[in-house]
Amino acid sequence: MKWKKFTINTTTEAEDIVSAMLDELGVEGVLIEDNVPLSESDTKGMFIDVLPELPPDDGSSRVSFFIRLEGDEGEVPGSGAPAVSGVTSTEDNSYSMADRLWTKEELERLLTDIKRELEDMRAYTDIGEGTIIASETEDADWMNKWKDYFKPFLVEDVLIKPQWEEIPEEYREQVESGEIRMININPGTAFGTGTHETTKLCISELCRYITGAERVLDLGTGTGILGIAALRMGAGKVTATDVDDNCVAAVEENLGLNDIWEDDFRLIIGNVLEDEELSESLGYECYDIVIANILAPVIESLAAPGAADRFLKHGGLFITSGIIDTKEEEVLEAFSKNRCWEIIEVNHMGEWVNITAMKL
Repeated sequence: MKWKKFTINTTTEAEDIVSAMLDELGVEGVLIEDNVPLSESDTKGMFIDVLPELPPDDGSSRVSFFIRLEGDEGEVPGSGAPAVSGVTSTEDNSYSMADRLWTKEELERLLTDIKRELEDMRAYTDIGEGTIIASETEDADWMNKWKDYFKPFLVEDVLIKPQWEEIPEEYREQVESGEIRMININPGTAFGTGTHETTKLCISELCRYITGAERVLDLGTGTGILGIAALRMGAGKVTATDVDDNCVAAVEENLGLNDIWEDDFRLIIGNVLEDEELSESLGYECYDIVIANILAPVIESLAAPGAADRFLKHGGLFITSGIIDTKEEEVLEAFSKNRCWEIIEVNHMGEWVNITAMKL
């Protein structure tokens, strides 16, 4: 399937206005690229291991959007069709965020409207060049390229293996003997692969504390990797929640890849901090372990009285990560304000922190 990518060359000053204009014209999502350095607050909440090295900020910005045409055979408007003024064509390997099917007539009108709006903007803001570059991309260009960077890796005695990779030879004998437990995973393009330190910290804690038949609650499951890991280690049942219903397909696929029955892994969409009916449906004081690999502010809320503690049995464990080290003391303070918690472990990996607490 081919997509049309249109990139507006503009400025960082105008990128938000340009994005809002595209939204008003019916464009379903944009990609913004600039060289503005990330602030400290930006980087603290990001789940990435290595920050990008950017060239010096020159004030330029590229705002791109993606269009899928009805019956498209890969023709870029302007080649074999009346040219659109200001639109030139290049080849590009990128990705899309739009699902709407456009007719060629709708696309031509859209581009005409965009050019008119850009010219109007010049009266009150610096839009820079204001030119539009048209290019093409295919699904495979953006859906599969990231796979080149996701390889099998070992955490304790658990091998995390993407479904398209073979078992590494150095682990094959141990996997076949059962000495190493293996998890097959397809993270998709919207969720983490499990290679981040926060996931590794949680898996290490699960290895340490699961002895068999535990009932586990995974808050913010994403791909389901932590719940699947818990079952691989011998947990009896996993209940998982997430606020994003886009995770459903990823979780279902990963359960199938690991031959896990839905009876053993129950997924519920919703927010346990806001939906009392959902919380009641999960069950109170019936879990041996609660996992939360989320962001520090969410963990602080979960550490408060009447949040995560209400799901745990006395003596149960709350295993958390997603905490940048600069937030460690703040999260520990949140735990200290709830008398039911006893901190039993604080672990570090890179700049990330795991806090494991027991409910008294």
